[in-house]
Amino acid sequence: VQLQASGGGLVQAGGSLRLSCAASGTISNINVMGWDRQAPGKERELVASITNIGTTNYADSVKGRFTISRDNAQNAVYLQMNSLKPEDTAVYYCNAQRKFRPIPWSGYDWRGQGTLVTVSS
Repeated sequence: VQLQASGGGLVQAGGSLRLSCAASGTISNINVMGWDRQAPGKERELVASITNIGTTNYADSVKGRFTISRDNAQNAVYLQMNSLKPEDTAVYYCNAQRKFRPIPWSGYDWRGQGTLVTVSS
């Protein structure tokens, strides 16, 4: 499985961005897809995840501001980020978990390259 993320950039606080991730390869192995992020000097943080039947999970820090969605026909997952804050600045990674992993599970089986999101104050 290969994951290709896009959509990062520079935005002012209060603004919005939409991240996209396209999956390719043996897609049938995937159940959960999601996003995690890592800011300089900080630990990896799970941002949001979605199962192949649409069950979602969010970090408390983004609840009410971020929305994860998935298009199984397009093998894609999206992260709509609204009301962005400077503390959302990080490299965002698309990730995926194979079927039969426990839910929720903080790990990942595949992870794409990161896309940088910078929120200016």
